Amino acid sequence: MSFVSEFKEFISKGNVLDLAVGVIIGAAFGKIVASLTDDIIMPFVSLATGGVDLKEWFLALDGKSYANFEAAKAAKVATVNYGLFLNAIVYFFIIAFCVFLIVKFANRFKKPTVVVAVVDPAPTKDQLLLQEIRDALRSR
Repeated sequence: MSFVSEFKEFISKGNVLDLAVGVIIGAAFGKIVASLTDDIIMPFVSLATGGVDLKEWFLALDGKSYANFEAAKAAKVATVNYGLFLNAIVYFFIIAFCVFLIVKFANRFKKPTVVVAVVDPAPTKDQLLLQEIRDALRSR
């Protein structure tokens, strides 16, 4: 099988197309969650922390103190941006919660799976006849 025909077979499978649609929708969903976090949730977190923006939480590795992240960035100082890391954790939990709600909502419309008990089929007439012959030969 040639590389091109193998690729055509791979790409024509339904799972690949479903995955592509999922990635595209996931990217758009990520933008929505980023806006939700930045524009709605983080202002409340900032209010609760006394007006401190998590994005401004950083540690300058040169040991000096800077007024804000932009000042440290302008000075070309290496920084550990733990505030941005905390922001990413908040994003993750929001996305995970939204995906949980979507899956929970989608499962309402799924039909419950019916468990079918597999019953051994009854022996055929030929099998019954062979069993009778076997039993007769054993009883001799």
